[in-house]
Amino acid sequence: MINEKNCLEAITNGSEEALEQLYNEYADRVYNTLISYTKNSEDAEELLQDVFVTLYNSAGNFEHNSAVSTWIYRIAVNKALDFIRKRKSKKRFGSFTSLYSKESGEMKYDSVEFVHPGIQMENKEDAGFLFGALEVLPEKQKTAFILTQIEGLPQNKVAEIMSQSRKSVESLVQRAKANLKVELKKFFPERGKK
Repeated sequence: MINEKNCLEAITNGSEEALEQLYNEYADRVYNTLISYTKNSEDAEELLQDVFVTLYNSAGNFEHNSAVSTWIYRIAVNKALDFIRKRKSKKRFGSFTSLYSKESGEMKYDSVEFVHPGIQMENKEDAGFLFGALEVLPEKQKTAFILTQIEGLPQNKVAEIMSQSRKSVESLVQRAKANLKVELKKFFPERGKK
């Protein structure tokens, strides 16, 4: 186990070795969080690098009010949400002609074949529907759900990352589950009727 406070102090003084230690400690977990948002490995890898560049550049600004891991997750979530906002903005202001098939004149859409790296083989199809359904959730519900239910972080840690109370996180997760249940019933109407 590394001493995160000492690592940050060393990074503030320009130590790339200390940055590498933090990267080795958190990269896999942060990548899993990012890919839950982006659903694309290249985008998640780019954001992962961006998270640690930001950490390197702003290590001196860390106030030690929370754990270093909380700060790293907060940076990652903010980067992921910014990325999604920019992607949605580009789609919104893109050419409307690209929404239609030239041959048939019918509406077309992007179907993303996404599989989260932590999903068991037998659950991959269901997971694809879940990650698609996550897109309908408001940002805070999506973040609370991803961090608690997919990444397995405790609610009190997620509360720190999101700057919310634990009760608020619990409520966000419950609302996310309810919204996901409604969305997933569209794909699996026969489930839950036993």
